Amino acid sequence: MMGFGMCGAPQGARGIVTFLAASALCLPAFPQVLVAPAGNRGAIRLHNTDLAVMEAGEERKDLPCLVVPEKPFLGFDLKFHSGYDISIPLEELAGNEDLLTIVFRVVPDGRADQPTYFTQKIRVPAIEEEAKGDALLQGGFDVGVGKYKVDLLVRDRAERICSLSWDIEAKLPTKDAQIALTMGEGAVEPVEAAQFREEPPASRSSQQDPLNLKILINFAPQKALASSLRPVDTAALVSLLRTLARDPRVGRFSLVAFNLHEQRVLFRQDSADRIDFPGLGKSLESLNLGTVDLKRLSNKNGGAEFLTELMAKEFANTERADAVVFAGPKAMLEANIPSEQLRRLGEFEVPVFYMNYILNPYANPWRDTIGQAVKPLKGDEFTISRPRDLWFAVTDMVARLVKTRNAKQVASVKVQ
Repeated sequence: MMGFGMCGAPQGARGIVTFLAASALCLPAFPQVLVAPAGNRGAIRLHNTDLAVMEAGEERKDLPCLVVPEKPFLGFDLKFHSGYDISIPLEELAGNEDLLTIVFRVVPDGRADQPTYFTQKIRVPAIEEEAKGDALLQGGFDVGVGKYKVDLLVRDRAERICSLSWDIEAKLPTKDAQIALTMGEGAVEPVEAAQFREEPPASRSSQQDPLNLKILINFAPQKALASSLRPVDTAALVSLLRTLARDPRVGRFSLVAFNLHEQRVLFRQDSADRIDFPGLGKSLESLNLGTVDLKRLSNKNGGAEFLTELMAKEFANTERADAVVFAGPKAMLEANIPSEQLRRLGEFEVPVFYMNYILNPYANPWRDTIGQAVKPLKGDEFTISRPRDLWFAVTDMVARLVKTRNAKQVASVKVQ
């Protein structure tokens, strides 16, 4: 989905529309629209000329431009993301206000009768004749496994056209073929902008009691002093929660979202059959990243003390939990949890796991504070740096928990 008057494209996001000039100027844009098939009620009619250009499949540059396609890549949400960059010289847009119309379609291989159309209009303000630089327009879409043809055009008010057609292929490496993707083969969808949308109910297994997980997740950026959570960071952490929420073997969730550097709990949900994603998203709005509280700054052990108290409280209430799962980016604090405190926590007989999210594990190979706390508890730590790491970590963890629980049930039957 394209941008809404924002400048600068954050990593992992597509669709920001800006001017690349001496002083950046944002272009106000209407939301990208998924065009309904012809004949559908409320369908948006496409310009006949636009359709003819796309059918011809020829590159045109009546409106000078450079279109750079993006190869599909797998995101932490287990969807393939693709898109394009369009740059247009500012001198071509100089003069009075203009209106750019972008239309593109994505056609699955072998399904020429099933194209998916997208369109968007972008207002261009008045530009001086001597303006230098380029206007950059970006857009994106999601696809399932398969081959696709993409036809794109940009049209200005003078009916000048920039157009290009290209082929893309979304596929998993053979070693990752077992990963369960969230989009079907040949599917095309607009980019999902709402990270914290409600998750549809999962189909739970009726053959066995579902697992009950207690999740402690540290919502923090990769860099401790960053002023905001980047979309790529929240996407990874939310995707981890969604992967657990969709597993049919997990039926109950207790969720505690916290920020270790601010030393406070942001959100809590106890023993629910669904994770409240909208509520979680709203709670994250209270984060005050990039600032340092003087009281916390004066107590170098504050982070370790907060984590100690949090773990003591949550471990004391795990009688119905099958596991405690920590998740979050590396948290390097000045002090670790005292060993005597960890020995007390070790008295609670519940499996412990840590999903450690770090995009570049080689830049910081040392065990962080949470990892130091999990190790003496005989917990297992997974490093999450790629989407495949996330899927295999969750799959491995849940399979082991099911196996352990089944073994306990068999042992209890034998005792009886």
